[in-house]
Amino acid sequence: MKSSHDSPTEPIALVDVGANLAHDSFDADRTEVLERAAQAGVSRIVITGSSRESSHRASELARSAPGRLFSTAGVHPHHAKDWRSSDADWMRALAGRDEVVAIGECGLDYFRNFSPPEDQEIAFRAQLDVAVETGLPVFLHQRDAHDAFCEILADYPTLPPAVAHCFTGERHELAAYVDKDLYIGITGWICDERRGHHLRELVPLIPPDRLLLETDAPYLLPRDLDPKPSSRRNEPMHLPHIAASVARCVGTSVEELARTTTRNAIEFFGLATFDK
Repeated sequence: MKSSHDSPTEPIALVDVGANLAHDSFDADRTEVLERAAQAGVSRIVITGSSRESSHRASELARSAPGRLFSTAGVHPHHAKDWRSSDADWMRALAGRDEVVAIGECGLDYFRNFSPPEDQEIAFRAQLDVAVETGLPVFLHQRDAHDAFCEILADYPTLPPAVAHCFTGERHELAAYVDKDLYIGITGWICDERRGHHLRELVPLIPPDRLLLETDAPYLLPRDLDPKPSSRRNEPMHLPHIAASVARCVGTSVEELARTTTRNAIEFFGLATFDK
């Protein structure tokens, strides 16, 4: 008997807007991971850059599959303590590559404070400056830093389109992001009955034209996969399962949700130019 959480059996065209495919956990079988994603209907993947090294590696990986793989260039707040003003130079250089479609992952993370808050804010502002300069959209990260995060964004009225990546926050945070016209990225967190249950009530509040889907692989493996995989590593092939969960929450079909979120991703990252 099939679980109520089963993903659709027919492949649907989806875009995974955030997967850390440059992570070393994929080194041994990255080709197979991409094949499984394609078979599941994940037609495009944006590979997240979170440091100088991973951003360059993400770009090279994206170059290996033009039109299917893309990448971002950024420094995660965890690495902000290592930020130097010269880092903006390599970021601008990467931003000039066709496959690099966003600045980030950048933002604030006061939950762990692997970097001091003041260093995080410096690195965050510097990357927003690059985004404004290059016109590329922004891949944002925020955890336990909502007020400071919003205050900084308010200083950038001409910021290009931005997405609140891996949204796991509360209603007031979502309302603030919607008010700022941010896109909202939803991950397998919504499949976690312990921590993500509240998202099921919040997802319907996201304007349909601002909703994006992502796995954040290899992290955030959906907890309600059935059967449960032997590995805890997440993969882009699980994006249809996430889409099915979101579709149930908003009261639409998986096919319609796929059309909407794919259209949003193409518009946000400017991917239509790669189809010509």
